[in-house]
Amino acid sequence: MVLKAKLSMGLGVLFLIIFALAFFCSYYVDKLSDEADNILKDNYDSIVYSRNMISALDDMRTSISSSIFNPDSKKLTDYHSQLFEAGRIEFEKNLKAEKGNITEIHEKEYVDALNGDYNIYLNLCEQIKKGAGSTSMYFNEALPCYERLKQSIRNINDLNMQAVVRKSRITKDESAHTINYMAVTVSLCIMLAFGYFWYFPFYISNTISYLANRMTKLLEKIGIASDIETNDETYIILQSIKQLEKKLGVEETEKDTL
Repeated sequence: MVLKAKLSMGLGVLFLIIFALAFFCSYYVDKLSDEADNILKDNYDSIVYSRNMISALDDMRTSISSSIFNPDSKKLTDYHSQLFEAGRIEFEKNLKAEKGNITEIHEKEYVDALNGDYNIYLNLCEQIKKGAGSTSMYFNEALPCYERLKQSIRNINDLNMQAVVRKSRITKDESAHTINYMAVTVSLCIMLAFGYFWYFPFYISNTISYLANRMTKLLEKIGIASDIETNDETYIILQSIKQLEKKLGVEETEKDTL
């Protein structure tokens, strides 16, 4: 293998080590970030759904209570009717989303209880809206059902909050392990790069030094005293060749260049 090819190979190996190190680090950092986002995303969504359902449920209760405590009419005003309808739509939208986002143990039980109580609550509200419901129905049936709904939503919210804390701790531990693996891999790559960086120049330099020494000894064997005083192996080789050419009577046809 010619010297140029050896130099190219040596530099190529060093670049390969650097590229592999950069790829490894970026891959694991991206992987760790994606895993953290995916782990927490579903639980965070459930927390948002719970907050939206409580807000919508409060709007529905405010609308219904207005008809109970309004001395002039037992029916909802246009404003409260629209408020109730907006709350109902918002609640059902988030309830549907939560049904498709069950990720924790016992979460399905809370969602099923929430769905059942909501159907009962909605039926009671419809009766009160039409004026068919009495004050006793509101206090004895609608309000207790409302409290059960809020408790089920709190249970879903608390369950997912606990999952976020638990999974965050797990993700933190996995991050520490990943960082340790990366540190070990980076150390090995750096050691390999430094080892190769030391060995390859030594290999090239040792080869040239060997040639310079052989040229000097060759000149001594044929009776040419070498008066070259330098540590530059390349210069020694060139000057030895010139002296050998003079000894053999070979005329220099080209200017020697490095």
